[in-house]
Order: sequence, then C-alpha cells, then structure tokens
Amino acid sequence: MNKQQLATKIWEAANKMRSKIEANEYKDYILGFIFYKYLSDAEEKFLYSNGYDKELIATVVESDADTVEWVQDNLGYFIDYNNLFSTWINKDSDFDVSNVRDALSAFSRLISESHKKVFQGIFETLQTGLSKLGDSSGSQTKAIKELLDLIKDIPMDGKQDYDVLGFIYEYLISMFAANAGKKAGEFYTPHEVSLLMSEIISDHLKDNQYIEIYDPTSGSGSLLINIGKSVAKRIGNSNNIKYYAQELKSNTYNLTRMNLVMRGIKPDNIVARNGDTLEDDWPYFDEANKETTYTPLYVDAVVSNPPYSQKWTPKSDVRYERFGLAPKGKADYAFLLHDLYHIKPSGIMAIVLPHGVLFRGGEEGEIRKNLIEYNHIDAIIGLPANIFFGTGIPTIIMILKQKRSNTDVLIVDASKGFAKEGKNNKLRASDIKRIADTVINRLEIPKYSKLVSREEIRQNDYNLNIPRYVDSSEAAESWDIYASMFGGIPKAELAALDDYWKAFPNLQEALFEASDTPYTQLTTDNIKEAIRSHADVVAFENSFADAFAGFPAYLHHELIEQAEQVAIAKEENIISDKIFTQLSGIPLVDKYAAFQLLDDEWSKIAVDLEIIQTEGFCATKKVDPNMVLKKKDNKEQEVQDGWIGRVLPFSLVQDNILVQESTALKKQEARLAEIPAEIEAILEEMSEDDKNSCEAALNDDATAFVAKEIPKKIKELKLEDQSVEIRELIAKLTQANHLLKEEKELKASIKTASTALHLLTKETIESLTNEQVKDLLHKKWIDSLMVNLNKMPETLVDDLVSKLTALQKKYALTYADIDAEIDETEQQLCAMLDELTGSTFDMKGINEFKALLQGE
Repeated sequence: MNKQQLATKIWEAANKMRSKIEANEYKDYILGFIFYKYLSDAEEKFLYSNGYDKELIATVVESDADTVEWVQDNLGYFIDYNNLFSTWINKDSDFDVSNVRDALSAFSRLISESHKKVFQGIFETLQTGLSKLGDSSGSQTKAIKELLDLIKDIPMDGKQDYDVLGFIYEYLISMFAANAGKKAGEFYTPHEVSLLMSEIISDHLKDNQYIEIYDPTSGSGSLLINIGKSVAKRIGNSNNIKYYAQELKSNTYNLTRMNLVMRGIKPDNIVARNGDTLEDDWPYFDEANKETTYTPLYVDAVVSNPPYSQKWTPKSDVRYERFGLAPKGKADYAFLLHDLYHIKPSGIMAIVLPHGVLFRGGEEGEIRKNLIEYNHIDAIIGLPANIFFGTGIPTIIMILKQKRSNTDVLIVDASKGFAKEGKNNKLRASDIKRIADTVINRLEIPKYSKLVSREEIRQNDYNLNIPRYVDSSEAAESWDIYASMFGGIPKAELAALDDYWKAFPNLQEALFEASDTPYTQLTTDNIKEAIRSHADVVAFENSFADAFAGFPAYLHHELIEQAEQVAIAKEENIISDKIFTQLSGIPLVDKYAAFQLLDDEWSKIAVDLEIIQTEGFCATKKVDPNMVLKKKDNKEQEVQDGWIGRVLPFSLVQDNILVQESTALKKQEARLAEIPAEIEAILEEMSEDDKNSCEAALNDDATAFVAKEIPKKIKELKLEDQSVEIRELIAKLTQANHLLKEEKELKASIKTASTALHLLTKETIESLTNEQVKDLLHKKWIDSLMVNLNKMPETLVDDLVSKLTALQKKYALTYADIDAEIDETEQQLCAMLDELTGSTFDMKGINEFKALLQGE
C-alpha cells in the first residue's frame, strides 16, 4: 500500500469513527496520537541504534535516572517503556484509557529543560479532550483502541523523499479542513496556495546560506513547512533554516509544533509561541529575565494567511507608525504591517488577504497609499474565488519587500486558472508554475499580468483593484452587419487568429480568396483536410516530433536507469525545464499545458520512485495482498481479495508479457458481453401470442427467459401441430437455450481463466528480470506521457479547424438567404391555403391570412 492509499484508508476510517464529534475537534485527537506514536517510535529507534534489543528496552523506565537523562539529552524528552506506543498495542485487552492519561502526564514531567518551549503542553489538547471520546472509561478505551489500531501501521522513518508520515499528516489535515466548514480557515492554508507562496519566497532567498522564516498566524504549520522544503531544495541544507511560528489558539499552536517536529526539523530550529500576534508582538524573551533576553525578531521571509477582516482594537505601535492604523472592524492591514515590520532589509513577505484591501478607502486607503509611496508592494496576485475551505470570497496574495530596485507593481489576474474539485476550486500545478514564473520574472502577459507604474497608481488614487489594470474577461462575440446581410468572412475576425497565421505564414493565403475588400471567402469545402495537408502545418508537426524525438530515451535514462539515485524532489523541475527548452522554438504550444501533462504523470511516477528508493529495485517485483472491506455479521472486515503489484499493475504485465493468455480471456469476456443483447433481440422478435404460449419459460414481466424451463417448453411444443409459427417459436427458444448455456459455460470458464491468469501474473511479476521491469516501467511512466505530449500539435490544429469552421458557418446563411426562404415558405403556405374549403366566414378568415402573408 503506497502512502496515498494508506492516507485515504486512514481518513475514511477516521471519518467514520468520529461519529458525532466535529471534524475540527476530532482532528486534534487523531493527529495528537500520531504525534505521540512518532515520538515513541523515535525513542525506540534511538535505543536500537545504540545497542538495545527488545529485552533491554523493557528496562528503560523512569526510575533509571541515568537513562532518563541520557535519552533527554539526545531527544529532548523521555518516554518510559510502559508508556511506549508499541507497549500500548501489545497490551491488547489489558489496555485502558488510564494508560494514556498516565503517559501524557509523565511526558510533560519528563521534558528536557532545553526543549521546554518545543514540547511543553503539546499534548494538552489531547489530554483534556479524552473525555469527549466516550461517556465512560470503557467507551473511551474502545474509541482510543480503534484510533491506535488505525495508525499503528504508519511508518515513521521518512527515508529520502518517501515521507509517508508527513504526507499522511498533511493529507489528514486537509481532509479535516474540507469537512470543518468555516473553522477550517483557523488551521489550514490549501496546499496549492502554500506551494505558490513557497516558490516565490524560495526564489528570492536562493542565494542565502542561512535562512530564518516566520509565520505569525501559523495554523497547522504547513505553510512554514512548504516554504522550508522549497528553500531547502535551493540552498541544499535543511538544517540551515530556522522556523518561527506564532498562533493564537492553543490547540492549533500545538498542531504547529507537532507538524514541525515530525518533519524532522531540529528542535533548536523551532521557535514557537502561543500568543495574539496583534496584541503581543514578537520580541521574544524569557518572562523571568525580560531585560537581558529581549530579542527583536527580523527574518528573511514572513508568510501568513491571517483571519480575514478580523475585528481588533487599534493601538499605536512601532509596527504601524510609518503607515497608519487599520480600522477597528478590519485588521487585514494590521497583519500586513506586522509582517512587513519583521522582515530584514533584504527580506520578502507573502500574505493572503481578502480582495477588499486593494480598494477600500478610509484608514486602509491611507495605509495603501503609504505602502506605495514607500515602495514596498512588489506584486499582487488575484486568486480564483472559492479556493479556501470555509469561504468563497475572492482572495489575493500580496508580495512585499523592505527594499526594492524597481518602483512599479506587478499585478497578476490568476483568477481564471483552476480546476473544479468538489465544491472548491483548486490551483493546478501548471497554474502555480505560470503564476510563479510571471512573478519571479516580472512578466507582462496580455489579459494576465501588467507592470503598473507608481504614477498610474497615483492617478487612480491608489486604488489597486485588479480589473483597473488587467482585463482578463473574454471578448464578447461580435457580428459583422455587412457579412450578415451579404455574406463573406470579415478579415477583421480572421485577424483574431493572428497567432496561427504567424505560425503558419502561408496558410491564410491558401485557404482564402484574395480580396481588396474587408471580406473574403474560403477556397475549400474541406477545411480540415486543407489545413492538415498544408506544408506549414506539416512542418509544424514535424518540428514538434523532432524536438521530442529523443525525449523518451532521455526520460528512460533519468528516471529508470537512475531510479535508485534520482533526486525525486528536484527531478520534476529538471524535466519541466527540458520540456520548456524543447518547446522554445515551437510556436502556439502552451508550455504550461505541457508541464501539466508531466505533473499529471509525475504524481504516479514519484510514488513508484519513492518505493524503489526506500525498498530497493527489488520492490518492483513484489506483490501484496489486495485488502478490501467486506461486510460479515453486519460488520465491515478487511479481507484479502487476490494480489496487487506493489509497483507494477497486473494489467500492465498482462497486456505486455502475458499477451496470449490475456487476449484469450478478453475474447471470452467480449463474447460474454454480447450474449445479453442477442437474447434481448430474440425476446423482441417474439409476438405477444408467442410470449403467452411460453409463459412458463419467461419471468413474470416477460423480460427474460427462465433457463431451466426452456427445454421443457421446446419438448412440449414439438408434440403439438408443427405449424410454421410453432416451428419458428421452437427455433427461437432453441437459440435462446444455446445462448443461455453458452453464457453459463463462459462465466465458469472466465472465472477459472481469470483466477489462473491472476496467479500467473503474480508469479510472472515475482520472476521478472531487471530488464523486463525497466521495459514495463518505461511503458507505465513514459509511454503515457509521450502519447499525451505528442497529441498537443494535433489538438492545436484541430482547434484552428474548429474556429474556422465556426466562422464559416457564422456567415454562411445571409439575411438575403433567410428572406428568400421566408418568401418561398409563404408562397407554399398560400398554395396550401388555396386548397382549403369551408364556410363563408372560414374562407374570409383564410383570405385575410393570405393577404397578410403576401404583404397586402
């Protein structure tokens, strides 16, 4: 089971187990227990690495002061053998909720002094919430045991990039957020938004050797973690990153610390604080010695997703003195100015805010003016609506710096780029890359981004509303009056396809008549054939094919030959850069659409690579029990249903190695699928009399045959007078009988053959050579990507065909044609009216109607 499958399984079970407990609340329990398991497993791993075995670990108890101190010095905490997660599991029926209460109490007592700020009170939310898991000690014990059994199989040792724990933790947080309604915003920034901010921040910091980052509204800590991961890819040493986090709500503050610790961040690099960002500014000090421990906080980057338009009590503060105080009803700019205050002169910040901060007046308008005049606002990114859990309001990301060399503001309208996912919109990988590239390189793209001068902003009274500067709306369809009346295709509308005419410089001339007027006509009746066969289009498709001719071999070397060494976290960007390079000389093709094709495949490739790098190349030849949930005695139980390839799908092996067996089975399955239609056809051919006389051989509503009754009916009919009708009926029943027998025999044969093929596939995977595995991986990873990449030129050409076909149809029927059709129809109708007879009054009415039709 890969990490995605394991995460999904845990979420589905946890969501059922929480019963009536709110998702926002239940997350604290399951995530708390996962964190306790992480610490417990980490201690066991430490002990084993220092020569302990199972018997010796049983002697690691609180009364052994020397061992306690030794473990504390190395880990920052100590867990008694009796309180280890594995010990809880081994207790089985002897386990009780009191074991958890005792363990959590002991943990708090046995934290090393040097690690108090990281671990003190970290289980407080879990400890105080245990009573909510049941009405009695017994029901609480049962609920906790179910939770422990659910998470016991999560591997906690993140090897290389196979960070199962981190993935599952992030996945559970996101799923709880999706089910927590409005409360989701308190602890979660969507992963895609985090990635976007991370890419922009990490590029700015790429030349730094040591980096400090800060999130003053840290929530689950995921935003900080993603920034750290992106920065680490560029600077190479994750231990050179220090994390500062502040969070108001104590349970969410605990979530921040757990998440940071579980990602393998050294405790010395974690400085977390439970406090009100607006009321209690950072300067960090020990309460007992404020004077000598006062440390103003200035960092390289600040990232935040604060609560939107929160009420607050404005008060003068050094953070706001240059810019002004945010209004009492909306603290958005108070958070922004707090973030800006804490970045170094070379620093950068990214903050998520509601769209209103761009244009609201009053105190906010004054702050916005000062931010522009002091040259702090670097970029504004308009995000799609409904992208955050719990709110559908439009949001932006604002990028600010302390010192900038330029004075313009980059405004990006990225509101149109997303995929619909359930009730929410979601940024795709290509959307994230397009935005990040635009911001990092400060690109101006029509209908997408614009560099706006400070003077233009001044002229607009410091209003930064995105539509003032970037119009991303689709142009309304227009109709040419002359062409509508007289026909022809307006050259002005052909000009809208200018990108195609530049890419295919001789195509327009080949498709359209030369004309001195603003109108022209197509010279071909088959637009598709004329375009596809044109030399410019053929050359375009050939140049694309040439550009990617060596790409499969390149991918094979990078991903398959280097499968055990490739740096998974960096490789997608390396391959995407290669794709962008290959496309650099090819017009029309959207490089970000190509990147999306890569990313769609990469999510599957990366999982396989993680398994190979964690378990070795031999993992490709492993099969695992296919565990499914089945109901038994009104309870869902996990049972084995055959086998599943750990890396190689059974279908892939069957289609490429076991071709003969697979083809034979598919042929039988195809024949089985045909039979019901043939039986249905026989029933449709039978008259009602036939059906009445065969009542016993049909079901109650005469929609299906009763197999065992057909031979009896045939025998009975043969004894009757052999009329033509009876003989035909016997033939139909005989045919149906043969088909039903064939169907029964096929089902039995398919079941036997399917089982045999399944077992043969298992044996085949387990006995594959390395070269066979590599060939199959090539088909799984590379062939599907290349198929989609190679379709891109064809899709673009089809798009042009579609546009020209629509344009041709738009003006094919002129007003004159329509008028002539109306005249002809009127004349036909008048002729029909002439044939009518009736009373004097009827005829008078008909004549008046004719006069109207004839315009008299």
